[in-house]
Amino acid sequence: MNAVFLDALTLGTDVDLGPIETVTGGLTRHDRTDPSQVLERLAGFDTVLTNKVVLTRAHFEANPQLKTVAVVATGLNNIDLPAARDHGIKVLNVTQYGRSTVAQHTLALILALAIRLPDYQKDVRDGRWAKSDMFCLMDHPIMELEGKTLGIVGYGDLAQGVAERARAFGMNIVLGCRPGQEPGIVDGYPRIPLEELLPKADVLSLHCLLTDDTRNLIGASELARMKPHALLINTSRGGLVDEQALADALRAGTIGGAGFDVLTEEPPRNGNPLLADDIPNLILTPHSAWASREARQRIVNITADNLAGVA
Repeated sequence: MNAVFLDALTLGTDVDLGPIETVTGGLTRHDRTDPSQVLERLAGFDTVLTNKVVLTRAHFEANPQLKTVAVVATGLNNIDLPAARDHGIKVLNVTQYGRSTVAQHTLALILALAIRLPDYQKDVRDGRWAKSDMFCLMDHPIMELEGKTLGIVGYGDLAQGVAERARAFGMNIVLGCRPGQEPGIVDGYPRIPLEELLPKADVLSLHCLLTDDTRNLIGASELARMKPHALLINTSRGGLVDEQALADALRAGTIGGAGFDVLTEEPPRNGNPLLADDIPNLILTPHSAWASREARQRIVNITADNLAGVA
């Protein structure tokens, strides 16, 4: 193979790309690639690796030698898949690499929100505990997870890891139907229509890919159906939730809290309703749920295996 990696820095500097180099017989690396640089950097290569660099029909038409696109991630939103098919280009992606790290991040968000960790930490740093006339502070209501219902929408590998860990906290698992899915029993868990799940869930965790059917899956009307203490977690894809509607619901107290690792635009250079500093009980992390070194090395290893399969 004659291979180029367009945005190698997206996997960090602490992973070993050796497995990919071994399979391809060498690898040309670019830390980052701007859209204006894609055409020139594809020239002469039959295999391209990308994480977030967008590849379009124009790129494929200008590079008839391309045979393989290896996406070092699960989502394929950055690849024009119909164009790739039209040009006979095989598109590979990586799955089942982040179950442990994404699941622990999801549970960390749930736990931090349930025990109001950011609020109590702020109280201590602001000196409120030191000035208290009691031995403790109890100003922020704490949710005990045992016996509560965790609703999960999208039940792939990552969500299955979340369900396993949530059961260890004594939570009851109920799955929600994605658009087009039928109710039933999956892995012993009931899967019910989303409109039925919303008022039952104490915590709702989203694990869907972003498609036309799932875009703004949770909007103002869905938020209004949730319990006022309910927590909404999204470690999947930005765009699944109407972010302005969520900001409004959190301010109004019609939902208890939210923990998001993803936003509609990443990075949010043009701002985002959830970045306002007056939103209560909201935790945002910078799309880092997947990024343990162990998970990123698994991406490399799985990519190497994928490429070996087409070599």
